[in-house]
Amino acid sequence: MINKFQSHLTNNFPYLHGKKLLLATSGGLDSMVMAHLFKSLNFDIALAHCNFQLRGNESLEDQFFVQNYAEANDIPVFITQFDTQSFAIDYKLSIQVAARELRYNWFYELLENENFDYILTAHHADDTIETFLIHLIRGSGLEGFTGIPAQNESVIRPLLAFRREEISNYAAANAVQWHEDSSNSSDKYLRNKVRHDIVPLLKELNPSFLTSFQNTQKYLNEAQVMVEDATIMIYQQVASEVNNEIHYNIDKLKILPNYKSYLYQWLKEYGFSAWDDIYELVDSQSGKQVFSNDFRLLKDRNTLVLAPITENNSTEVYYIEENQNEVSFPIKLTISNQNFISNTDNSIIFVDADKLKFPLQLKRFERGAIFQPFGMNGKSKKVSKLFKDEKLSLLQKENTWILYSNEDIVWVIGIRQDERFKINIDTKNSLQIALK
Repeated sequence: MINKFQSHLTNNFPYLHGKKLLLATSGGLDSMVMAHLFKSLNFDIALAHCNFQLRGNESLEDQFFVQNYAEANDIPVFITQFDTQSFAIDYKLSIQVAARELRYNWFYELLENENFDYILTAHHADDTIETFLIHLIRGSGLEGFTGIPAQNESVIRPLLAFRREEISNYAAANAVQWHEDSSNSSDKYLRNKVRHDIVPLLKELNPSFLTSFQNTQKYLNEAQVMVEDATIMIYQQVASEVNNEIHYNIDKLKILPNYKSYLYQWLKEYGFSAWDDIYELVDSQSGKQVFSNDFRLLKDRNTLVLAPITENNSTEVYYIEENQNEVSFPIKLTISNQNFISNTDNSIIFVDADKLKFPLQLKRFERGAIFQPFGMNGKSKKVSKLFKDEKLSLLQKENTWILYSNEDIVWVIGIRQDERFKINIDTKNSLQIALK
């Protein structure tokens, strides 16, 4: 196996030579064989062992075993202990997910702090089969069936090309010692049930099952690449990026056959899980929303708007003092004396300074707010009606600021000035207020 392994590294991971490698080492068969292989080939390695404190003295025995092996073979070793049970409870995670989070966070810390180049784990070909079947049992998209990647950024899995049987035979032939995790024999975990019951049956039905499976995964990976290419191409036709939002055109979306698949591909990285609600959003009324932890998807007329969730405290008030000539937060404004009125758009207003009562105030929209829109000869109008007439989306409404003088609206910023503060022939002091 060592010749095959060396050839595998040369062909697929030639850049590992001369690098500083951190080997994730549990003390079990797979990780100890990986350590033996890399040591035999004179790579620059160190071992990293996590004691998850889930199996009492057995966990400690694994820790001491790895420590002793490292010392006997003059290999640097890093050891840490985790209160995995408490972490899982605090963050509402399964034990397996909690352990994964803890160990990889620690691995990345070591990578940075100790200047390692890569983290190596001992996943092998049988692990890929088990993961595939677990995803099949639980239900998964195509990406769940494409296998464990041989490399994921700085994490490399050099044993994926080798079967468990090959690894076991190598250990026996080279007197590699390891510690057997007693939990591996328990069917408490789904992976063990798959390993003990389902995989052996598949191999019995087809002695070449592993080879057939690897071919199937190769085809699935090729299909996944095609999906990703199509997803990017269609995204360019359907979506547009506006500031920090993404707008999906619903008419263009619904022309697509099976548009739900595209939505899934585009939105999965944003943490959404209520997929039926997202698919229903396409045909729902304007204003409906679906949330993930950090993002929301909003139906706005003929558009789905993806935007980050931001804290929006509608009670916040920001003050502008007299003689202040610039505002940098929460929006950017410039304030200057002007003796003439230039051509304006909605980003600039001219007001009679003598009608203002300082300090001016910047506030969010409040329900029931009323003002007198410029050009309507003193007629009042609800700001909410202005928003409706301007066809603003919910997000645009939430992000609109209003300039007040005392209790009176001076400007719905960027949209409409109030009639009461406009300049007339009697104006002696005028101010230009501009949105930067």
